[in-house]
Amino acid sequence: MSGDRPTLPPVRLPSDAELARDALAVPLLARAVRLARWAGPGTRVGAGGELVDEQLPAAAEVLGLTGTESPEPTESDEALAAWARADAEADASEAWRVAVDTGLVEVEDPDEEAAAGADGGSGADGGSGGDADGTVSAGAALELITSGSPQDILSLWLDALDVVFADATAPVLEDLAGAVGDDGEIDLDALDWDPEVEAEFLEGVLGNLYLLTVGEGGTEPVPVPLPVLAASMIVPDDMGEPTDDVLEQVSEAMMRLDDQFALLEPIGLVTYVPVDEALMVEDSEAGAGGDAVPSADDEDVSRYGVVTLTPLGLHGIRSRMRDAGVEAPAVGDLADKGADALLDGVAHFPERAARAETEAWLTRREPAEAARELLVAARGTDPGAPLRRLHCQQSLALVGAEAEPAVREVLDDAELGGLARVWLAELGAADVPPPPESMIFWLAIDTIAAQLDAEGEPVELQELVEGLVGQHSGFFDVAWRVDHPATADVLEAMGRLHQDRKAAKDARKAAFKARSRSGG
Repeated sequence: MSGDRPTLPPVRLPSDAELARDALAVPLLARAVRLARWAGPGTRVGAGGELVDEQLPAAAEVLGLTGTESPEPTESDEALAAWARADAEADASEAWRVAVDTGLVEVEDPDEEAAAGADGGSGADGGSGGDADGTVSAGAALELITSGSPQDILSLWLDALDVVFADATAPVLEDLAGAVGDDGEIDLDALDWDPEVEAEFLEGVLGNLYLLTVGEGGTEPVPVPLPVLAASMIVPDDMGEPTDDVLEQVSEAMMRLDDQFALLEPIGLVTYVPVDEALMVEDSEAGAGGDAVPSADDEDVSRYGVVTLTPLGLHGIRSRMRDAGVEAPAVGDLADKGADALLDGVAHFPERAARAETEAWLTRREPAEAARELLVAARGTDPGAPLRRLHCQQSLALVGAEAEPAVREVLDDAELGGLARVWLAELGAADVPPPPESMIFWLAIDTIAAQLDAEGEPVELQELVEGLVGQHSGFFDVAWRVDHPATADVLEAMGRLHQDRKAAKDARKAAFKARSRSGG
């Protein structure tokens, strides 16, 4: 009986201004901005726009990434210092790549300069003048950092996320080293790496992380153990106990995700507790039979990695999904739309999200006007109308007593009169006229139809059905005659739900009569 439903629950996001502030504070984008402001004509870059090796120490120093030297360094100290410098330069190189790919800096290729009539020099102060040098200048995006709107900042951050996502799905260096042929070229077949498959897997993981977060309401951080995420992509839904082969696949996926989330954390998408390195040692000592997957006896699941999507990450993944054509609603999307869009839109929202969306909608309208809009939108004989009326009643409760005049205007309405009486009674209003029997039965059918559309056939609905039949002697003798589009479907459902065999049989008979009466 239900209509089309949103693919995902709605997410509750901070304002664009708050998200933009978060975006400017993430380490990787902040570093890219600092390098963009530092760079100039004297900055030396290679043919692909990357900083030449000689520039990396200076870039790392600008970012404050250089380590301190020991006053009396030992051989071990010197090795550690070399590793630290290599890490610092790698971080600087990554930040520079983000600056270039997001337009924070512009790099003009020397070949293009020559083709445009340039003299062929690099334009770099003290540069080598070689063919590898290009000219660096501030990019148009750099101005947005101080003068752009929150939306401009978020767009820039999404561009940076694209850069990092591409890095996260690239082959790992160890795999690349083993795939270099005698001619120095990378053998892609030997690499066993498919960029589309890698990207699709990581997109799926992020989609599942998003769903696990918004499924909890999307308002508080939801830490998700890495094994849960990996298993969500590997273990079939209908599998009971995972096989050893499946567990091995989960373990391999966890190790890959451990590297990927380490890359995604500096761009602010997630906060991440990495896999405990001691587990790697334990796994290797266990031999071929060991898997980095927690057992039922493990008390500290965090040792296996825990990932938490940030509010900025929720925004980022939602934007990527929407670009891919996935329906990913956000609370507040319906605030400027009509009451019909509101009631249809919140039809299958979780309760808290539906309330928040309705409150946002109500804040933009006068109470009396909002009540009348809601009541008009609640009318209808289409399959979604019963659920609209149920949400209309709930929305009117948020309006409060100021809705009473509008509600009293529909007391004689065939579709809304029962709803109006229930709402007025719950408000404690005086002078509520008693409903005729036909309205009582019509409201009963409408209410059950709405509950079936919203929740299927839960235990609570079974209790409602048995309560209605118990309150009205000869319920089914009257119910099959109710002039409601859902009468036959509701009576069939009552036959399935009622635990009393005679009542269930009476419901099925009544459903048959209702269908015959309507010609269905």
